Amino acid sequence: MTDTSRRTFLLGAPAVAAAATLPNVLGAPAAQATGRHRPDTEDPRFTLVVMPDTQYLFDEDRGDAAPLDASLRYVLEAQDDNVVFLAHLGDLTQNGRADEFARISRSFQALDRRRFPYSTLAGNHDIDGSKDDQRGPSPYLDAFGPQRQRTSPTFKGASKDGYNTFHIFRGGGREWLLLALDWRPSAGGLNWAKQVLAQHPTLPAILTIHELVWADDDHQAQFSTFGEHVWQELVQGNDQIFLTLNGHYWPTGRTVRKNAAGHDVHVHIANYQDRYYGGSAMVRLYQFDLARGVIDVRTFSPWLAAQDHLSELQQVEAERSGAADYFSLEIDFAERFKGFAPVPVPPGRPAKQLLIPGTVAYWRFEGGQDGKPVPDDVVVRDQTGGGNDLTRVTAPGSGPDSLKYSSEFSPRQPSRASLRFDGQRDPSRGAYLRTVDTAPINKLDFERGYTVEAFFRLPSNFKDGHHGWCGLFARQGSGAAAGKTGDDPQESAATLSLSDGGELQWAVYPLNQNRTSTNWGHELPVEKWWHVAVVNDGRRTTMYVDGCPVVRNPATPAVGLADPGGPWLVGASSYGGKVDRSFAGLLGDVRVVGRPLNPREFMLG
Repeated sequence: MTDTSRRTFLLGAPAVAAAATLPNVLGAPAAQATGRHRPDTEDPRFTLVVMPDTQYLFDEDRGDAAPLDASLRYVLEAQDDNVVFLAHLGDLTQNGRADEFARISRSFQALDRRRFPYSTLAGNHDIDGSKDDQRGPSPYLDAFGPQRQRTSPTFKGASKDGYNTFHIFRGGGREWLLLALDWRPSAGGLNWAKQVLAQHPTLPAILTIHELVWADDDHQAQFSTFGEHVWQELVQGNDQIFLTLNGHYWPTGRTVRKNAAGHDVHVHIANYQDRYYGGSAMVRLYQFDLARGVIDVRTFSPWLAAQDHLSELQQVEAERSGAADYFSLEIDFAERFKGFAPVPVPPGRPAKQLLIPGTVAYWRFEGGQDGKPVPDDVVVRDQTGGGNDLTRVTAPGSGPDSLKYSSEFSPRQPSRASLRFDGQRDPSRGAYLRTVDTAPINKLDFERGYTVEAFFRLPSNFKDGHHGWCGLFARQGSGAAAGKTGDDPQESAATLSLSDGGELQWAVYPLNQNRTSTNWGHELPVEKWWHVAVVNDGRRTTMYVDGCPVVRNPATPAVGLADPGGPWLVGASSYGGKVDRSFAGLLGDVRVVGRPLNPREFMLG
């Protein structure tokens, strides 16, 4: 039967595939776990294991539990992958017979003995596929009904019929809700699922169900008739559901669909029963990395992977490396979930907590109304009280809106405000802040070391060629004014700036050499808050981005900062003693300390 005719048949009726003739190993023991893996539920990297149709391994008196046992051992022992939960997608057995369930039940006892959390659901081969979840008693319920899960740490409840369950597991320091729905949830079953979501309104949810989508030969998933019904009745209006997983059909595939809130729902189908040995109990790993904002997906057979000698066919089937089974999803979890589970914003920290020993100047940009221009006569007070105050300067041809107050801020910075700079070159425009003429910082050379820190965010158009080499913090005076002749002495005597590609650069003329000493950072993505710290220990300088040292540090000694006279600039750079490039983006707290700090002392908190 061709793929097209098979798919047409499956879309119109319960799937009944031809039974594979596998070795009779009825006497094979259940999975025996020997490792001592205990998931770290606080680690931002954790794995959800998904197991699709295992039906051909449990088919009347034919079948083999060994592949499933190997997969369950992997789940229990895979310490490096930090597995926190296993979800089976249905069709545990081929015919739904009591003796088939008795055999697969023995395998799952390996998880029960360790109280390892998992979910199952009934596929059309596990029950009378012509009926919905009101079908009544079945061998599936006898073996895998709610009574089996009563001691599970993640099982939280079931619908009255027993065919729909929900689970709450922990991973990455937060809780996740998983719905395991019947092959054919009734209207009552779908309403039950809605109630579960409503009772847990802040939990991101994963829907597992046996049928939802099918995929074409290009692995593009499409909703089946019943799947469209589930989408309309359950998924579309519940923003918590961000990922759906189903089996039933083959080949594998995926798609992304917008829900009613306009957010992405990742829709995946996985089923390998058409592959060698009924799929070899292949599992799909959903490896969440909350720090990177990705889910890495990998598919392999632990049973084949554990064997010493594989035939050519087995080697091909041991791991699925094509794009349909080995891929990554980029998800900004905080952004995706903020509609129902916004990340709590920690309270700001009083300025006095940041006035650590050696603080020379500390500037915060609070007190203005969001979106309003910073007045021409503004004085941004130095929080140390030392007189290093800032005033506004507007470049010729620029207006009041070139420097505005903003209510946006990095959640890690001490204050809860920033300034929006609208600088540009070719033609030059913008506004910036400058230390007053009497500021003590204007005369300091920091011979014994220093630390300069700032929070900033680059706009989406920063890399369009009109913003490169703008300054975050710089001396208006040039190297030449400080008596230097090496390199280009018209450059600023000290500047923390950004290249066209968003690379940080700290370039200074130190006291002890005639040339500049330079630190480089890496190219930074736009529309993201960053923290930069430049630390000089009196000998050499190190740049830190988000508390991490960067690699391109100078090999030459750099003692202090040559003094060209004149003010410091916040939000601009200079050339030849004249301000030439104003910053573009958001700038948060800025602090200067007259000694080297270690990362634990940074404003990151």
